[in-house]
Amino acid sequence: MEVAALLQEAQKAQQKSYSPYSRFKVGAALLGQSGQVYTGSNIENSSYGLSICAERTALFNAVNQGEREFKAIAVKGSGKGFIYPCGACLQVLAEFAPHLRIIVGNEEDEWEEYLLSDLLPQAFNLSTQEG
Repeated sequence: MEVAALLQEAQKAQQKSYSPYSRFKVGAALLGQSGQVYTGSNIENSSYGLSICAERTALFNAVNQGEREFKAIAVKGSGKGFIYPCGACLQVLAEFAPHLRIIVGNEEDEWEEYLLSDLLPQAFNLSTQEG
């Protein structure tokens, strides 16, 4: 799948955001190894700690549907500049795809690409648990 198409799916997901507190809408589109795209948006709660980011919503949606291997994730937000996954999202994504391509977009339809392992070089995962 092309980067532009994945970013477009993230932008569509962004419109489904429930963000009455921050008014900061984020959408994510996660490309599974199967070629299926799973989307998610941020969902806020008045008890802020119970909110969830778009990236984790997309991942949990994918895992719930049986997908366990991933190629790339695109993230777009309503703020200025590029929107990067938070540390919690990077850690959760690393559980399934430590070398995932992460594509971040901005309001100008520009994008940058990183590897998850570059953004979170010392991820805690199953391989760190093996003795």
